[in-house]
Amino acid sequence: MSKSLQAIRGMNDILPEQTPAWRYLERTVAELLDGYGYSEIRLPILEFTELFARGIGEGTDVVDKEMYTFLDRNEESLTLRPEGTAGCVRAVLEHGLSGGGQVQKLWYTGPMFRYEKPQKGRYRQFHQIGVEAFNLAGPDVDAELIVLTWRLWQKLGLADAVTLQLNSLGSSEARAAYRDALVVYLNERFEQLDEDSQRRLTTNPLRILDSKNAQTQALLVGAPTLADYLDEESRLHFEGVKARLDAVGIRYEINHKLVRGLDYYNRSVFEWVTDKLGAQGTVCAGGRYDGLVTQLGGKSTPGVGFAMGVERLILLLETLQLLPEELNAPADLYLCSFGEAAELAGLALAERLRDAIPGLRLLVNSGGGSFKSQFKKADKSGARFALILGEDELATRVVGCKPLRDDAQQQNIGWDALPAHLAACLQA
Repeated sequence: MSKSLQAIRGMNDILPEQTPAWRYLERTVAELLDGYGYSEIRLPILEFTELFARGIGEGTDVVDKEMYTFLDRNEESLTLRPEGTAGCVRAVLEHGLSGGGQVQKLWYTGPMFRYEKPQKGRYRQFHQIGVEAFNLAGPDVDAELIVLTWRLWQKLGLADAVTLQLNSLGSSEARAAYRDALVVYLNERFEQLDEDSQRRLTTNPLRILDSKNAQTQALLVGAPTLADYLDEESRLHFEGVKARLDAVGIRYEINHKLVRGLDYYNRSVFEWVTDKLGAQGTVCAGGRYDGLVTQLGGKSTPGVGFAMGVERLILLLETLQLLPEELNAPADLYLCSFGEAAELAGLALAERLRDAIPGLRLLVNSGGGSFKSQFKKADKSGARFALILGEDELATRVVGCKPLRDDAQQQNIGWDALPAHLAACLQA
C-alpha cells in the first residue's frame, strides 16, 4: 500500500481558521511601515547558492548545516533562501536602487527555509517580515527601526511581553581583535567547552557567546567582552542609538553576548525577546551591516535592518489572547432561496446588499436543498440573520428576515427598505 501524501516535516499548511491572524498581523505591519515611508519589495525565494555563501559567510551554521541546496538541470547550485537580507541586497545592487547614494527604505515578507529540528514556533519553512534601509550611516536610522518595532508591539498589545536587548559589535577591525582575544581565552579552557563550541572555536568563535550549554556559559563569565575592544567611532554611534531610545522612552538592556547568528553584522545589533513562550525566545532581531553590499560586489553602502518571525509572533499573540475577537467573526447574513426564479433574484439581491453595506459578510446558499436543510446550514454558519426568498416573497417583493441568535420574530421587509433595515439591525 502506498504511503499517503503529507506535507514535508516542518513545512506546514496554514488552514482557513488560522489565516485571519496572519492577515491581521501582516496588515498591521504593512500599515505601520507605510506610515514610516518604507516601500514593499517582492523577492524570489530561490537564489544562487553563492549569494548566501558570500553574504552570510562560510563556517556559519546556516551555510554549513541548514540550507536547502541543490543543482538544477544546468548544474547551477541553487538555494531556497534561509533569510531575506542577502536577497534584498542582491536586488538593490542588480537594479541600481542605491546608486549615487540614493536612500532606500524597503520591506518584504514571505517564506524562508532552514533544515533544522522543527519546534513550536520554529519550522523548516517559516515566514519573516524583513525591513532594510540603505545609504544611511548614522545612529538615527538604527534607532528609527527600533522605535518602529516598539510601536508595533504597542499596536499589537505586546509592549509588556517583550524586552529589548542591545549591543555593539564595533568595526570589523575591533571585532577581529576581540575575536582573537576570545579565542585565546577559550583555547586555554578548550577541554571544558561542549563539543559544538569546540567546533565553533575554529569556524565562528563569536557564536560561542550565545551557546545554550550551561557549562560553556559559566566559562564565559570571565571572558573578555566586545565593549573592551570597541573603537571610538562605534562607541559614539552606539551612544547615539541609546540617546535616541532614551528620548523616546524605550527601555533596553545591554547584552555584551549578543552577536547575532550571521557574519555580516557590525556596530548596532538588537533583539526583542520574550519569556512568554516558555524558554526565552527571539521574536525580532536585526542590526547594521555596512560591509555587506561591498561583500556582494557593490560599492561601499551602509545598511541596517531587521526581521521578525511571523509564526512566533502569532503564537505569542495567541498565547496571550491578544488577537481581536472579530478576526474569526461569523457571517452577518445567510441567504436562503427556494426555486430557480428565487435563486436568480437572490444572486442579484446579494450584490445589491454588498454594494449598500460596506464590510458586509453575506453567505449565499449553494447546492439547493429544502427549507429545513437550508435553515440548518444558515444556523451552522453562525450568521446573525437568515434572509428568506421564495415564490411568495418574489410575488410580493419582500424578503423574510429571521434572527438566528435570539427568539425575535421573523419580519418581511420590502426590497427597497431592506439595505437600511439590515444596516440598522447589524449595528444594534
